[in-house]
Amino acid sequence: MKPPPFEYHAPRSLGEALDALAGAGEHGKVLAGGQSLIPLLNMRLAAPAHLVDINRLPELAFVDVAPEGVRVGALARHAQVERHEPVAAAQPLLRRALRLVAHPVIRNRGTVVGSLAHADPAAELPAVLALLGGSVRLARSGAVRDVPADDFFTGPLESAIDPGELAVSAFFPAPPPRSGTAFREIARRHGDYALAGIAALVVLDDDLRITSATVACVSLGPVPLLVDVSEAVGHRPSASADWASAARAVRERVDPEADIHATAAYRRHLAGVLTEQALRDAAREAADA
Repeated sequence: MKPPPFEYHAPRSLGEALDALAGAGEHGKVLAGGQSLIPLLNMRLAAPAHLVDINRLPELAFVDVAPEGVRVGALARHAQVERHEPVAAAQPLLRRALRLVAHPVIRNRGTVVGSLAHADPAAELPAVLALLGGSVRLARSGAVRDVPADDFFTGPLESAIDPGELAVSAFFPAPPPRSGTAFREIARRHGDYALAGIAALVVLDDDLRITSATVACVSLGPVPLLVDVSEAVGHRPSASADWASAARAVRERVDPEADIHATAAYRRHLAGVLTEQALRDAAREAADA
């Protein structure tokens, strides 16, 4: 299949890219990795009048690591971030999630920020950004704004990016002291979209008692759903935490849909199982921190 006709733009600077997007308005799409956009074009599920290719903007291919967290530019590939040792040290959840994204050939081309902009509730990275309380930086001609994850994902394949804006980077905060993270998912084959997935963050105090426990859900609703299960597990050492209560709390909150791959009931069941597993993993890591 072939995409519908469009006008192709190949800007050589960020300013040119923003000007092209401003001119295209709601009829423009950005091409970075293209691993989601190109199939949509070929299947005629998207038909932009203008395609703005930002691959000639190497200044957007950065990965910056600081004590506050990790900032990833719009052209940083999945594989680049996955293999970046300072990133893995600063925010281990990023590497764990990226290793579950599709297959190596896809990760070699796809971009972290592009995955966030695509806003697929079945993707891993939106859940990571939501769990960590990260943000996406959006630019347009003459203005820049940072949108927190809570406000960024507005629906299935829908985000807070306005016409004429470009997602130039994403920020993933560093984990708090004495914390641990984990990512669990179930897919029919490794690399396929998850039937259900859970990212978990557990924080302990100096006595190794749980002060907070939160999970973000994948493929279990229209956007990455955050569930605070701190009250369910109680202020206890992780060895005696009530992880089963946390799993029940998540099962009650999720709103999965049925499709040809799984029933809603099965996805809800997976939500509980994966929640318990991920929270236990995260708590172990926090205790060893």
